[in-house]
Amino acid sequence: MFSRGLFLRGPRLERLPHFRADFEPSGAGDELQSELILPREHAVEALRALFAIGERIRPVLHISEVRTVAADDLWLSPFHGRDSVGVHFTWIKDPEGVRPVLELVEETLAPFEPRPHWGKLFTRWPSCPERFRSLAARLDPEGKFANDFTRRLLGE
Repeated sequence: MFSRGLFLRGPRLERLPHFRADFEPSGAGDELQSELILPREHAVEALRALFAIGERIRPVLHISEVRTVAADDLWLSPFHGRDSVGVHFTWIKDPEGVRPVLELVEETLAPFEPRPHWGKLFTRWPSCPERFRSLAARLDPEGKFANDFTRRLLGE
């Protein structure tokens, strides 16, 4: 069932690489990506929920990955204050086909307190911590460093 290579010792980058140095990634970057970060304690239940909608996901999916990340103390980090599991999706380059599936994935994972990776696709906006909103208002009262993304995030 599993490749014997998964059980051999060696550097992680040789055993479980995100992208192999000697291989061109799927479509050479010609794809869409999203990642939802969940509290680690919800991982098993959340993955079961995703498997239940697998037939809807599969037609627009290249590959999916699951990773764990320790909690941090960065206010805007999706890992802030909680040990987490990230469920990553690399989608085919078909925004119209991917959007309804991404919305379904987000809806399916909603009970598990997901936070999106902000550098990837998402449709549900997380709430911005009040202390960050206050800091932004104090340090940039005229919004000179704001853009459409930050204005939406900050609820402006």
